[in-house]
Amino acid sequence: MMEQATTDAVTAARDLAPELSARAVEAEQLRTLPRDLVERARSAGLFRLATPRALGGQELPPATIVEVIEELSRADGSAGWTITIGNGSAFLAWLDPAVAAGLVAEVPEPIGGGVFAPMGRLVPDGAGKFALAGRWGFCSGSPHSDLFFNGAMVFDGDAPRMLPGRGPDWRLAVVPAGQARVIENWDVSGLRGTGSHDVAVEAVVAEEHTASPFTEPARHDGPLWRLPFFTFVGTLMAGVPLGIARRALDEFTTFAPAKFRPPGPGPIAEDGDVQLALTRAEGKLRSARAFVFDALGSLWDAALAGDVPDVRLRGQFLLSTQQAMRASLSAVNIAFGYAGAGALHADQPMQRCFRDLHAAAQHIYFSTAASKRYAKLRFGIEQQTFWF
Repeated sequence: MMEQATTDAVTAARDLAPELSARAVEAEQLRTLPRDLVERARSAGLFRLATPRALGGQELPPATIVEVIEELSRADGSAGWTITIGNGSAFLAWLDPAVAAGLVAEVPEPIGGGVFAPMGRLVPDGAGKFALAGRWGFCSGSPHSDLFFNGAMVFDGDAPRMLPGRGPDWRLAVVPAGQARVIENWDVSGLRGTGSHDVAVEAVVAEEHTASPFTEPARHDGPLWRLPFFTFVGTLMAGVPLGIARRALDEFTTFAPAKFRPPGPGPIAEDGDVQLALTRAEGKLRSARAFVFDALGSLWDAALAGDVPDVRLRGQFLLSTQQAMRASLSAVNIAFGYAGAGALHADQPMQRCFRDLHAAAQHIYFSTAASKRYAKLRFGIEQQTFWF
């Protein structure tokens, strides 16, 4: 059964990819993925790649999730990012299973959205509920999200509640879309088609609809849920840069044999410097991709054996995803640099690859702070190992 689901997920991504690519300009003009494509992706199960099977999801192995997102991102960076973030419905695994099942019963096959950053306040009423208020920026997929998973601090009076040995009581609060207000302000350079508007919420949230995934394990059973939260997030994110960079190098190999640039008499593909640039970019990207899948394999072997992967394995995977972004940025920059002025037109995939990848690189998961955590681990000075 798992093998069939895996095959179906990759096939579904490949089947949808041509239309995602063909309608990328439309998505940028709308500033969000067209609704009919959203529903086609939902019907194909692409928003429930990692959602627990008990909740109607596919709960696929991490390597398959990366491959699926890679295919979608190769078609269009905005589409790949949108579907990646929409798989946030998998965070239901950090709720009590019965509570999560109740939410899914109300909204079958939900598309997730939200922002981890604690931009909201949770004020307890003393009777098992919180008053939630906040505004979250960069909320990708907000026009079509069914459930928002938004970060907030629990407050006692005027100050955040502090938990011994863990710091502030930072949680994700799960809120149905009907209780959120989308503030349409997404007008940016890259990932333009992701609908990453601000979202504001003022609502009462039951305590059981909050979770602390940053420091606590998932509440569902199975190997996927033995991955700590930020390691799990990495399995969703890793395919985006790899897919976008692959598209950029594919475009490079297509235009170079037909592109002429004075003073050379022949196409730039005959230029030795261009040949070396492609060779090095291809080698770096393929090496980075292999590193991601190698690190994922080690994580998955540990999880299948019934263990929470240790911090060494998690740190290695973190390093692999950072290297994937670096190699992808290098590949896109090289390809865009040789594309010439023609690539500046809005309908050209090359400039979208350049803009989209540089936008994705701004996500906190790919930040320099994340890279430093690996070094801190190697130097023996990293204490908060839940960040891996």
